[in-house]
Amino acid sequence: MWTLSSLPIVQAPMAGSQGPDLCIAVCEAGGLGSIPCAMLTPEILRAQIAQIRAETRAPFNVNFFAHRPPAPDAAREAAWLERLGGYYRDAGLDPATIPKGPGRAPYDEAMCAVVEETKPAVVSFHFGLPNEGLLARTKATGAKILSSATTVSEARWLDARGVDAVIAQGREAGGHRGMFLTDDIDAQPGLFALLPQIVDAVKAPVIAAGGIADGRGIAAAFALGASAAQIGTAYLLSPQASTAPLHRAALKTARDDDTRLTNLYTGRPARGLMTRFMREQGPFNAAAPAFPLATGAVSPLRSHAEARGSSDFSPLWSGEAGALAREGDAGELTQKWWKQAREIIGGATHMPARPI
Repeated sequence: MWTLSSLPIVQAPMAGSQGPDLCIAVCEAGGLGSIPCAMLTPEILRAQIAQIRAETRAPFNVNFFAHRPPAPDAAREAAWLERLGGYYRDAGLDPATIPKGPGRAPYDEAMCAVVEETKPAVVSFHFGLPNEGLLARTKATGAKILSSATTVSEARWLDARGVDAVIAQGREAGGHRGMFLTDDIDAQPGLFALLPQIVDAVKAPVIAAGGIADGRGIAAAFALGASAAQIGTAYLLSPQASTAPLHRAALKTARDDDTRLTNLYTGRPARGLMTRFMREQGPFNAAAPAFPLATGAVSPLRSHAEARGSSDFSPLWSGEAGALAREGDAGELTQKWWKQAREIIGGATHMPARPI
C-alpha cells in the first residue's frame, strides 16, 4: 500500500522548470510534490521548505543529486570552448563571460544540515546515493529515502543499501538519466521492459518513471507491479510550473519523435526536445566536459539567444510523451489522472503492490 501521500502519484523534481508552487499544488491535490535542490543554496532551500509548509500540511519530497564532482580538466574545457568559438563570434560574445563553477552541486554537509533541521518527510536522490555518513544522517531524520535506477543492477544496489523505494527510470523519461553504475546509455531499457524486471529483483516498492503522462500510463505501470507513478513533463504546461515561455511553446508543438538524449548542456545524458545546438553538435558529443562542467560554456549562448526569442541553445527537457502534456492546473491534473487510472484499473484503490 502506498503511504507517502494520499494518491500514488509523485511529481518529478524538475530543476529550472519549477519552484515550490508546483510542489504545493500537487501536495494539496493528494500527490507527493517535489522540489529540486541541486541548483539551490542551503539558504534558498530552507526558504522554499518554509514556503511549502506555510501553504500545505501534506508531506513532500526534496530531491538532491548524488554525483561525484569531476576533476578539473583545463585542456578538455579549452578544446570544447574552441569548438563553440564560432557560436560566440556570431553572437558577439566574449568567452571570458563564461560563468565559473559547476552550476549543479551534489548533496553535501550543508544540505544535509538543512534536512536535519527541517525534517522533510521524503528525501530522494539522483545518480545513486550520498556517502554512508550523509545517508545515515539523512535516514536518522526519519525521512523516507528514494533513489532512481536505470537498470536492474542499479536497483539491486539501491535495495541493498536500504532505500524505502526504487524509482525505475525508463529510457523515455525527460531530463537527466539517473544512471550511476554505467555510462552506457544504449543499454538503458524502456520503462515497460525495465519496470517488471526491477519489481522482480528487489524487496523495496518500485515507483515507475518515464513516459507517463496520464491515467493510461499510471494504470499500465500498476499492472506491471509499480506502487506509484512519477510524472514530470506532463506538468510543465501547468500555471504552477515555472517553465520558460520558449520551452512551453516547444512543448505545445512536440511530437513523439522530437526528443533525443544529449550531453551537450551539462555533460551527462539528459532527454530533451531537439534544438539547433543538438543538431549541429551531436546531440551526444564525447568532447563535452564532464558533468556538470559543460553547463558553463553554453550558458552565455543560451542567454543571448533567449533574449532574442530563440531556443537554439536552450535545454528543452522533455520525455518521449511530451506531446501528451496539456495545459491545466497541476492539482486538477493530478486528480484527473488518478481518476482515469482507477477507471482503467476497475475501481480498485490500488493494484497489488509492495507497501512503503
